[in-house]
Amino acid sequence: MKMQAIPECAMLTKEQKELVHRNVTRILSQTGMRVLHPEAGELLREAGCGVRAGDVYTIPPEIVERCVSGAPSRITICNRCGEPCMELGGEEAYFGTGSDLIYFIDSRTMERRPCVLEDARNAARLADALDQMDFIMSFAYPSDEEPHRAFLMTFRAMLENSVKPIVCTSHNTRDLKAMWEIASVIRGGAARLAAAPYIIHYTEPTSPLTHSFESLAKLLFCAEHRIPLVYSPAPLAGATAPVTVAGHVSQGLAECLCGLVVHQLKTPGAPFIMGMGPAVMDMATAQSSYNAPEYYLAYMAALDMSKFYGLPSWGYAGTTDSQVPDGQAVMEASVLTLLSCLWRAGLNHDVGYHDFGLAGSFEMVVIMDEVISMSRRFSGGFPMGEEELAAGPIAEVGPGGNYLVHPHTLAHFRTAQWRPELLNRSGHDRWKQDGGKSLLDRAHEKVEILLSDHMVESLPAATLSKIAEITADFDGS
Repeated sequence: MKMQAIPECAMLTKEQKELVHRNVTRILSQTGMRVLHPEAGELLREAGCGVRAGDVYTIPPEIVERCVSGAPSRITICNRCGEPCMELGGEEAYFGTGSDLIYFIDSRTMERRPCVLEDARNAARLADALDQMDFIMSFAYPSDEEPHRAFLMTFRAMLENSVKPIVCTSHNTRDLKAMWEIASVIRGGAARLAAAPYIIHYTEPTSPLTHSFESLAKLLFCAEHRIPLVYSPAPLAGATAPVTVAGHVSQGLAECLCGLVVHQLKTPGAPFIMGMGPAVMDMATAQSSYNAPEYYLAYMAALDMSKFYGLPSWGYAGTTDSQVPDGQAVMEASVLTLLSCLWRAGLNHDVGYHDFGLAGSFEMVVIMDEVISMSRRFSGGFPMGEEELAAGPIAEVGPGGNYLVHPHTLAHFRTAQWRPELLNRSGHDRWKQDGGKSLLDRAHEKVEILLSDHMVESLPAATLSKIAEITADFDGS
């Protein structure tokens, strides 16, 4: 008998997973995918895939299944120092910020402004200081940098302000190559970086059923250099994907697995992380919702399918459609975060996102850090050994007694109960005495303290000099 009671969640039965898989392989083998990169097309042709209309490739089920089975089911991710800190593909859910936001929300004025590079630096330091943030992304797309340098400069901002693993994005393979060179310098060479990866790269196809030259170029570069890759389509239900959940999931998985096939044909066994961003178009506002119930349904089904395929998963957490960090924001972001914990989604990003992925706030990151802690406590369950069943203490206290000073309570109360830092559990009078602060007030204070006090160990001077040299010489050509 299991001595730990753990909630176990699933959306799809075994038969339903097999049905989805058959539909996915039907899309790949009959409808096909537009593949706009010559090398990717050549890899598919040489493997035995069909082609029509010049660039639409059909992939037989046996090729899909062979590539899925050859991809690693576990990926160990290390921090800047080379220490293992995330085991993707297991039962643990990991959390981090998101990338490339256009706007930053000032919590005092509730006004938004364009992001700048300093926001990326501060986001990295903030996430580095927060216990529940396991990895970082850029958070900001800096308006004060040239577009061809923006991704590279936020990458530099991340690695100089945090030791945590980085999930990066890029403009093309030129800045991706520069990021790889920098990460190789930090880790002491490309071979050591490949053996103990510190960076993960994110790219995506274009729904419906199209894989651009740049996305595939990044995919092929990552496969060649064994950089762990997230290849996650963002099919929009009702716009660029079927409006029905089952069709939405099927198309997104097919798009993802097309990328996996190309990736594994390039370098068998290279690390690949599967997922999809199953956004739903609100037919009244034409906005792309991260928090519609249908989003949750499609997302949970896609996570079930990643387990069916035995592949590490890409997930979502801490994001809201709301414009500001208000009640709607906390409600939506908390639901998504708890679901990701319960489904054991692997690499959960976008903590702190607002406004359909256009804006972000540090206060929301801090609030969600607490929600993640609470969700981890719940999803971790509770032990059921003799000590926890407490038959002895129950008999000792007996009818009408109390447990307040019983040795069993004194021995266990610190570990048996989760304690919040930001959430209020005081009565009204005590709360007023302490200033009557709202959750947002307390979150803002914590942001200010962490950004003022948290220091990250600097990289060696020689390493910083080499990084400066690579970024200074980069012109995007």
